[in-house]
Amino acid sequence: MVDFPKSFGWIGLGAMGLPMALQLRKKIPHDRTLFIYDVDSRALERFLADAASQNGEGIRERIVVVQNAREIAENAECVITIVPEGVHVKQVFLTANTGILAAKDLSGKLFIDCSTIDIATSKTINEAITSSYTTHPNHPNPPRFYDAPVSGGTAGASAATLTIMLGCSPTSPDLPRLTHVLSTMGRHIYPTGGPSLGLAAKLSNNYLSGMIALATSEAMNVGMRLGLDPRVLQRCFSTSSGGSWVNDTVNPVPGVCPDAVTSRGQVVTDYGNHFQLQDNNAQVQLMKKDMTLAIEAAKQVGAKLVLADAGLSAYSAASEDPRCRDRDSRVVYRW
Repeated sequence: MVDFPKSFGWIGLGAMGLPMALQLRKKIPHDRTLFIYDVDSRALERFLADAASQNGEGIRERIVVVQNAREIAENAECVITIVPEGVHVKQVFLTANTGILAAKDLSGKLFIDCSTIDIATSKTINEAITSSYTTHPNHPNPPRFYDAPVSGGTAGASAATLTIMLGCSPTSPDLPRLTHVLSTMGRHIYPTGGPSLGLAAKLSNNYLSGMIALATSEAMNVGMRLGLDPRVLQRCFSTSSGGSWVNDTVNPVPGVCPDAVTSRGQVVTDYGNHFQLQDNNAQVQLMKKDMTLAIEAAKQVGAKLVLADAGLSAYSAASEDPRCRDRDSRVVYRW
């Protein structure tokens, strides 16, 4: 039987990280300690309050706020990170004196990075973690680092139904424990083959998702201008060859999917305001970032992308448009 690690560390309590960490705290044994860190003290306070509300005030004794990433690595057996960009991942791991690599001994530690970042940065961190290892009599095992980006948005994070793309071989001896830990937060855990391949899957997915949202926006606009009711058009797409998760779940046209952030039950919507979407991976600026990362990765391996320039141009323009900035990426329909 696979057991949970004896202690956990969590770095990054943004719109995705906070509900993921809450799910982890809820599902691991009560006696496991969770060490947490975020650069925003308000996020730490919000997590403590939400965890107490979810698990009872007594859980606070098993949640320890620390001052930096190094302290997380020194105290936790399994460390999970989820921060916005590659530069932040480098800061978490590589900052002198306060980063994870500043910890005296990383032997036996398990590091799982759920951030959506560039592949080169992830490989750099993996190599740094591996090269940091020196045999320790009490911990003869090397530290291991795995990329594990997630998909499913804040709703999936809150419901623990995320898809997690794990940069791990299906034959890795760590896979059972990794799956056990990640299953507290996700419903679908896919070992993608090896280091950085989780990110390869995530960037490919976000490229596809962004293009589908843009194409759905264009197709809805065409049909509506030709006289179709958008709800009728959406239902036609849903059971036809143009169907997609975007069309069915977060159709970009306000009012078509009443419970989605694109509507929130109203025909006139603001696609979520800045405070609702702060740090959310669905934000239009971050879709621009993810599209850029995917396109750069494709160039590095010589993969031809016919739609890339047009798609990136659309999201770049939308991210700079005052009507669209800081809103859900499907606001590209408004643009």
